[in-house]
Amino acid sequence: MNKRFLLKSVATAVVAAALLPVWAQDKPLKIGVTAGPHAQIFEQVKKILEKDGLKIQIVEFTDYIQPNAALAAGDLDANSYQHKPFLDQQIKDRGYRFVNVGYTVNFPIGLYSKKVKSLAELKEGARFGIPNDPTNGGRVLLVLQDKGLIKVKPEAGLKATPLDAIENPKKLKFVELDAAQLPRSLDDLDAAAINTNYALSAGLQPGRDAIAQESPKSPYVNLIAVREQDKDKPWVAKIVKAYQSEEIRKYLQTEFKGAVLAGF
Repeated sequence: MNKRFLLKSVATAVVAAALLPVWAQDKPLKIGVTAGPHAQIFEQVKKILEKDGLKIQIVEFTDYIQPNAALAAGDLDANSYQHKPFLDQQIKDRGYRFVNVGYTVNFPIGLYSKKVKSLAELKEGARFGIPNDPTNGGRVLLVLQDKGLIKVKPEAGLKATPLDAIENPKKLKFVELDAAQLPRSLDDLDAAAINTNYALSAGLQPGRDAIAQESPKSPYVNLIAVREQDKDKPWVAKIVKAYQSEEIRKYLQTEFKGAVLAGF
């Protein structure tokens, strides 16, 4: 090959490379969400991102464990479904190297019943369903303490379990179930605490059907998680910006009417 031609070709390639964007997307980013509001909201985020030239594939899950397992395995690029206490516990238990890159929404947890219309009507020995994962289970116990039904050991904090209930005047019997199963188990329980995303998916309206609700001022704001090595990639900042936009804030207010609150 002619030496002059070779040098010219190399120089052309260098110039062309310099003109390429800093980051070019060759395949859709896979974002894990749980079915229901998280999926619904991210569909709106996706529309904003597509206008910005980002390709997004939303992957729905029906439980709280698999979205993190999929992210760790590289099957997802990010997930948007969990609050910080849950993420912290998952990192501690499973060694995940994840980072919280931005807050999203808050779902005040609701207490539901098909047998009573208020917590005061619960009889002694009532069967009360709570999520069986440590963070959401502890969250519910603190809600019940706030409502005056039980008292838990102060040192238990956000990780309280039924064993930490040092006062339980009604002798409530706690039934620990997978969070997604609680709406379907209401017929067999006297009451249950149901995460808002699962309540809405089951046709329950927190403002209408809950006999009591958690205070919106809680540490359980949801977030977007990515692998540690991805936290500084350009697409991460774009996703956070789109989610935390005024457009999404207005969508939450219009669509969910107080059942889902902006946490950003």
